[in-house]
Amino acid sequence: MNEEKTQTPAHDGPLLEVKDLHVSFFTPAGEVKAVGGISYTLNYGEVMGIVGESGSGKSQEAYSIMGLLQSPGKVTGGSITFEGEDVLAKDKKEMAQFRGSKAAMIFQNPMTSLNPVYTVGNQLVEALRAHDKSIGREEAAKRAMTMLELVGINNVEKRMKQYPHEFSGGMRQRVMIAMGLICSPKLLIADEPTTALDVTIQAQILELMKKLQKKTHMGIIFITHNLGVVAEICDKVSVMYAGKIVEQGLVDDIFYQPSHPYTLGLLRSMPRVDAEEHERLIPIEGTPVDMLNPPEGCPFAPRCESCMKICLQKMPPYVEIGEGHQAACWLRVQERLKKTEGKGESERG
Repeated sequence: MNEEKTQTPAHDGPLLEVKDLHVSFFTPAGEVKAVGGISYTLNYGEVMGIVGESGSGKSQEAYSIMGLLQSPGKVTGGSITFEGEDVLAKDKKEMAQFRGSKAAMIFQNPMTSLNPVYTVGNQLVEALRAHDKSIGREEAAKRAMTMLELVGINNVEKRMKQYPHEFSGGMRQRVMIAMGLICSPKLLIADEPTTALDVTIQAQILELMKKLQKKTHMGIIFITHNLGVVAEICDKVSVMYAGKIVEQGLVDDIFYQPSHPYTLGLLRSMPRVDAEEHERLIPIEGTPVDMLNPPEGCPFAPRCESCMKICLQKMPPYVEIGEGHQAACWLRVQERLKKTEGKGESERG
């Protein structure tokens, strides 16, 4: 069936490539640099988590990919390439075609994403027909019902005639997933899709997304501030702070070999099942950066307990910690220099 088809790579390169992306909001108070030059690649069938606290630029970079940046937001630099095509060069009509058929997005609050005055069936049918002009209403309704069954909704004929307020929060989120997947996109961006749900429903939604991802082989960008969710569903992670990616790597690298003080702070402030009874969670001290006046150096420096003079003056370069694992931190730069010097001395000796 069309909605369950496996995505086959259209070209040899990655599915999505983001290079040095900059996004700013031009407000009366000045320029807010929401995203400050981030880069990553997403391959077919890969799930990448983007982690960071509120205001770190996670959602704004996702909206840039989808062409949904709200004014006064603007992409001020960098490139977004999807299957070799320049996304930023597309006009409004091309972007409308791109959304839904090639890339889809699930939002944080399904109640604000679904129209309260139309039935759920009507909204699914319209979403499909907007991107596939050749499909008739009856065929679209059949596909919508198949899709609702696929996301675990029972009694679909009755459900198609109901309105969003007649569904629970978890059910509405399932409808949003069905709507995102109905055109078989190759890329799905999920912007904190489980935040408003209770823990058991959250687990069900994650399980469902994993199942659908294996079936369709689509690439997923999963935006969250919950590291538990990342461990559950992602293959690799980009950790964002104040509009910059401070660390990138495979899930195991980030959890077992965190190399940036901010990643370390996130992990220490997360409850653990194996923690001792008297063990306290360690919060990250200080407050987030003022994005109107970002620091010259590392954005995390004012809150970092290992902060050095250079951290406040200059943004650190990325240091390769292992294969596909890198962190932007002056501590790692120093470690690398010491290793190189040590090597040089032993070779001379």
